[in-house]
Amino acid sequence: MIEMTLAEVAAVTGGTLHQLTDAQAASTTVTAVEFDSRRVGPGGLFLALPGERVDGHDFARGAADRGASAVLAGREVDAPAVIVPPAGVRDAHTYLGAVDPDGSGAAVLAALGLLARHALGALPGLAVVGVTGSAGKTSTKDLLAAVLSPLGRTVAPPESFNNELGTPYTALRADATTRHLVLEFSARGAGHIAALCAVAPPRIGVVLNVGSAHLGEFGSRAGIAAAKGELVETLPPGDLPGGRGGVAVLNADDELVAAMAARTPARVVTFGRSAGADVHARDVTQEAGRASFRLVTPAGEADVALRLVGAHQVSNALAAAAVAVELGASPEEAATALSAATPASRWRMELTDRADGVTVVNDAYNANPEAMSAALSALTEIAGTGRKAWAVLGPMAEIGDGAAQEHAATTRRARAAGVGRVVAVGAPDYGPDAEHVDDVGAALELLRAEIGPGDVVLVKASRSAGLERVAAGLLQSEGLVRR
Repeated sequence: MIEMTLAEVAAVTGGTLHQLTDAQAASTTVTAVEFDSRRVGPGGLFLALPGERVDGHDFARGAADRGASAVLAGREVDAPAVIVPPAGVRDAHTYLGAVDPDGSGAAVLAALGLLARHALGALPGLAVVGVTGSAGKTSTKDLLAAVLSPLGRTVAPPESFNNELGTPYTALRADATTRHLVLEFSARGAGHIAALCAVAPPRIGVVLNVGSAHLGEFGSRAGIAAAKGELVETLPPGDLPGGRGGVAVLNADDELVAAMAARTPARVVTFGRSAGADVHARDVTQEAGRASFRLVTPAGEADVALRLVGAHQVSNALAAAAVAVELGASPEEAATALSAATPASRWRMELTDRADGVTVVNDAYNANPEAMSAALSALTEIAGTGRKAWAVLGPMAEIGDGAAQEHAATTRRARAAGVGRVVAVGAPDYGPDAEHVDDVGAALELLRAEIGPGDVVLVKASRSAGLERVAAGLLQSEGLVRR
């Protein structure tokens, strides 16, 4: 984070000083922001945000005792603070909802966004890369970090920090030594991505795909495409001098994404499996669920052998390579980085082998029909012809009125692909060809009794289902090998 005084923080956010004199505010600096009072330290600005169980305002004194320079708050606290009034921000795009009845949390989020925009404005040489899509955002964000880091210091969000807290929080980790900032943009409704882009304006925007995730909120894939396209609409014109021109990196294999070329003032670069894409894959092969291919770019070609699992990772890798080449990497450098990349975020196609030969594939972070199909394809690739495949599945949330049909269709696809057993955990009806159990405990009881040496078990569901506990339960033994 660039260093700011508390006086600057107050000026940027429109906040007022509390338990601070003007002289103290002018001489006290902030070098980091933190929303967990247990992690704040000297030079930190503690973000007083409400949550489902606790309210950060109640931990202001503890943050100050740990050395925090001040608290960014939406109401008075028992500590030195910059207090941002809630008036005028209740309608801000915020995930806080019912846990923020007085708007104090929304006020802090809005102020945090102003700080991030101000800090990024002081870093004109920083290349900001934004990524969105219905599936693959986090994997692609991690691949982007892998391919850009060899070119210079790169900041990317931990896990899926992709909302109105995660975006400015990540952006504020950039400083004068940072060359690239990679951000993942998610949306729960129209205008959300545009709001995130206003906080951290990207110069390069990557759109991966338009699928069924959040179909319940958007109503149609066209509505989802409209929201995802907000990213490329905010990019600067492509003809700006001095390396400041905008670049829209679009998936040529997805017609709704490809059509976004008409919505952006930026220069368009396409990626995809098709030979017509600017950056594409040739001679794709798979072994044990991992893909290898020839990376073809306008600047040359190179071989890639991914360590990530799933054929869908080819498209994610192509998107990352397209950005890397735009930012100065050679095709060989991009290929080397892609081939060395390993999973950087939890519960996304994590492969672990038990001592008895059982392989557990933990992909329990999120699920929608497209991501489910990709995971099932990877499962059957890993299992091959000689191993029994299990799919332990939970609900796919936020996919709208067609949820029942999508769950049943997933089972049909799994069985058609050769998955031996489909175990549905919890409420979703995966149809008559699936075995239904009530909860995680019942799933573990079934699996422990019936899986055998050499079996491959995929665990996948939307995050709210907590099915990572099934994977953890299966891996409570010695002799585990992560690969």
